Amino acid sequence: MIPLWSDIIHNALAQDVGRGDLTTNALVEVGQNAEATLTARQDLVVCGLSVMAEVFRQLDARIRLRPEQTDGGGVRAGNAICTITGPARGILTGERVALNFFQNLSAVATLTRRYVEQVSGTQARIVDTRKTTPGLGQLQKYAVRIGGGQNHRLGLDDGVLVKENHIALVGGITQAVQRLRETVSHLHRIEVECETLEQVREALDERVEVILLDNMDLETLRRAVAMVGGKALLEASGNVTLETVRAVAETGVDLISVGALTHSAGSVDVSLRVVT
Repeated sequence: MIPLWSDIIHNALAQDVGRGDLTTNALVEVGQNAEATLTARQDLVVCGLSVMAEVFRQLDARIRLRPEQTDGGGVRAGNAICTITGPARGILTGERVALNFFQNLSAVATLTRRYVEQVSGTQARIVDTRKTTPGLGQLQKYAVRIGGGQNHRLGLDDGVLVKENHIALVGGITQAVQRLRETVSHLHRIEVECETLEQVREALDERVEVILLDNMDLETLRRAVAMVGGKALLEASGNVTLETVRAVAETGVDLISVGALTHSAGSVDVSLRVVT
């Protein structure tokens, strides 16, 4: 558990619990113990058990989470995911926050796994974007990795990506890349977003390492792959869906970035029930 995760969880509990759980504290005796089981109501990829465990630990260190599955494992509807035991007050108070994290992270991992399976057998890798829920970016990107995808940039300080607004403000791809060569460390690769084949040629002439092909149709993607000829990594991006991702992968691109992995995954359906 990295410190940032702990801070995120602390803030989530502070927001939800506030000065205390009025209902639970009135109905559940101090010292009363309980056991609860988390069960899948749909087929899903498990992600976030350590986050759940940290939620309960922060409320009461005596609460224990016993996994029946592991992060990255698939579980069928109706099967148990984990058992939680310990002081009943802490279990009930932390239930909603723990489930909020688990349901979203597992949804991200589950959706990512579906995209990864769709491109199986091609050279394309599925990567995420920065279209994450504010404050949850690192957790959601962890979920992408658990689902079999890969991370693009973790943040703005993690890589160089020249987008259309940079190009417009600087005056062109050539000017942007030349300026970056003068200021950015040689350890950083430069990626440039291109909307046309003419821009792809310009980026290629500047010897950029990665070219992002933005919202191009399949024929244009194929032409871009042929034009580049392996001289740069090619990333396809823009409105890629589960229905279209296979065709995009078969054009020969190296990477396919999918914002939906994090901004549209939603929540998986699970149930947490006290059994004793």
